[in-house]
Amino acid sequence: MAQLIKLKTVIETTGVSRSHIYALAQKGQFPKPVKLTERSSAWVESEVQEWIDTRIAQRDQEVA
Repeated sequence: MAQLIKLKTVIETTGVSRSHIYALAQKGQFPKPVKLTERSSAWVESEVQEWIDTRIAQRDQEVA
């Protein structure tokens, strides 16, 4: 079952600012939020973690 996390948690987890998260999502470079209500969104936790893992893998490939 997918776990949803709010923006504050996404920011704390990734270290990326609110505006940059939305800019990356718009470019297709970050998971898009799930609209919960007209004024509320959340992200799928596993998708955010996968994004983090991909960044780590990219870093490790550049070092090798």
